Amino acid sequence: MKQTLLVIDAQQDLMEGSTEEQGVFDKERIITNINTVIQKALDERIPIVFIRDLDVASGEGPGFQIHKDINVPTTAVIFDKEATNSFYGTPLKEHLHHANVEHLVLMGCKTEHCIDTAVRTATINRFDVTLVGDGHSTSESQHLAAQQIIQHHNETLHGHYNVDNFSIVRNSDEDLFNPIHDRYR
Repeated sequence: MKQTLLVIDAQQDLMEGSTEEQGVFDKERIITNINTVIQKALDERIPIVFIRDLDVASGEGPGFQIHKDINVPTTAVIFDKEATNSFYGTPLKEHLHHANVEHLVLMGCKTEHCIDTAVRTATINRFDVTLVGDGHSTSESQHLAAQQIIQHHNETLHGHYNVDNFSIVRNSDEDLFNPIHDRYR
C-alpha cells in the first residue's frame, strides 16, 4: 500500500507564536514527535509532504518557514496553501493520486482548523488517514483549553468515515506506517 506522511502548517510563527498568533500547546513535544515520525518515514522510504499556510507571517521570511527544529528532508515536497483546507487550490490531491497513495499519516497544526479539515477532506477523496494523536496541536480558544481541543478531536476523528475510507488515531510511538484500517472494515 502506497503511503505518504503529511505535515501541515508546522511553521515557525504558528508554533512559536508572534504578535498576531498565540503559540501552540506543548510545542516541544509536538516537534519531537514530528521528528520521530519523519525519521520513521525515512527509514521505511515513505514520501513526506509539508504544507505551509501563506497566512502565516504573510507568507514570507523566517516565520513562514517550517519550524527551525523540524528536520525537513531534502526529498520532502512542500506545497503552499491559501485556505484552511490543504487540498483546496493546491496540487496535493493530484500529487497523491499520481503516486497511487492510499494511506496518509497526518500531523501538524492547528487541530481544529487545518488538521480537522485535512482529515475529513482526505477521507472523501478516497484516502485512509492515520492522525497522529500526539503529533498535532493548537492554542487555547476563548472557550476551551488547547488540550481539550486536541483530546476532543482525537476522540471525534478516531473512526470518522465516509463509507469506504476513514480515519483512525494512533500515537507517534506506534507502527504508523502499518495501517490497521482493515481491522475496522
